[in-house]
Amino acid sequence: MPRRIDHVAIIVRNLEDALTFYRDTLGIVPSEIKDVPTEQVRIAFLPLGGPAGSQIELIEPTSDNASLQKFLERRGEGLHHLCLEVEDIDGALQELKDQGAAVLDQQPRLAAEGRAIFLHPKATHGVLLELLEKVD
Repeated sequence: MPRRIDHVAIIVRNLEDALTFYRDTLGIVPSEIKDVPTEQVRIAFLPLGGPAGSQIELIEPTSDNASLQKFLERRGEGLHHLCLEVEDIDGALQELKDQGAAVLDQQPRLAAEGRAIFLHPKATHGVLLELLEKVD
């Protein structure tokens, strides 16, 4: 099912502070900084490896009530999830359900770059896993 690693998501308290390291120290220039109101986050996409490469995704919660803000308060800054790109999110979801996988979404959700589902970390050996069908 998965085609490639699309991105590694890192949750941060302050996007500008995080960019001071990733952009100014490492030299990874964001391709886009985007507000995603449906998820109550602001995201910086840091591309690596050219057009078909992977990205680092820095995520800053934008609301005290956001589930990601609660995650940040409990666990602090750091790795949030790993995202794998799939060609057909509906097919991937159905296949995972048929196999009894612990999916967190019963239908794909709108994500910053397409449609996605998440799998529970308890089923993936401790890593929150996102499957993403990119939309151009």
